[in-house]
Amino acid sequence: MKGHFWLNLFLILVGVVIGSMAAEITVGVPWLSWLSYGLEFGTESPLILDLSLLRLTFGISVKITVSMVLFIALSLLLGRVITRES
Repeated sequence: MKGHFWLNLFLILVGVVIGSMAAEITVGVPWLSWLSYGLEFGTESPLILDLSLLRLTFGISVKITVSMVLFIALSLLLGRVITRES
């Protein structure tokens, strides 16, 4: 997959979106609830920089679930298959 940066980035984003949707859908299903397990990390409260004229607020929070990791891997695998055929 050398030189396919934009395709890989697109496939990772697709995997994140579909994986997060799958995690939200499977929360209530007992035998699929393991897909929604994950970690959330980031800043608790945002950093605020007040310059009187300009006020900037910085903060970040990331949530990674099992389904997101699975769907990212599947989408990258699909991308490898697609680029091999063309």
